[in-house]
Amino acid sequence: MPLALRYMRLPIAFSMIAFFLCGPAAAEVVATKSYSYFDIKGKTADELDDELSRRGPTANGSSARHPGATKIRFGGEATYIQENGRCRVGNVKVTVHTQIIMPRWSNRKGASRELSMIWDALSSDIRRHEERHAEIARTQARAMERELKALPSRRNCEAMQELVSDASARGVEEHDKLQARFDRVEAVNFQNRMLRLLNNRLNGKGGER
Repeated sequence: MPLALRYMRLPIAFSMIAFFLCGPAAAEVVATKSYSYFDIKGKTADELDDELSRRGPTANGSSARHPGATKIRFGGEATYIQENGRCRVGNVKVTVHTQIIMPRWSNRKGASRELSMIWDALSSDIRRHEERHAEIARTQARAMERELKALPSRRNCEAMQELVSDASARGVEEHDKLQARFDRVEAVNFQNRMLRLLNNRLNGKGGER
């Protein structure tokens, strides 16, 4: 299948950290994940390639289509504690929701064994790739939670809130860099990875994780 995988760069929004004064310190990360699918049809590799190019999800502000995508949204809230003339972070909650968008071959019945094998290998690789994007986001959410919880106190809660907002922005920026780095590595290794997947299926070993 003459397909160059084009993975979507992720749209990200971080909600403003809420401002409160309250009690004991605590922290948590709330991670959720959902799936959605877009249907494609075809009886040849070229037809499937064309369908992916026409029906796949688009990236930020671009008309380019992709065989799969992961949409990520960060959010969160923090509480602040004022005591002894200083303000520190109290409760922290970082949320991250990931939505994985995958292709679904709707008229597969009657397709050749060879085309089915190619599709299974490709679909498996798309899912593995997007699941990894979701895992990177969850890992970064945990890192952000730890960093926010460890921030030093400030002279007042307005200054503390500003520090939290700056740290949150840095965390999202670092997340973007990690995702872009992953995509660069994946693009370089795509051809060899697909050959291994196809060889494993030909040899009856199943998909590669």
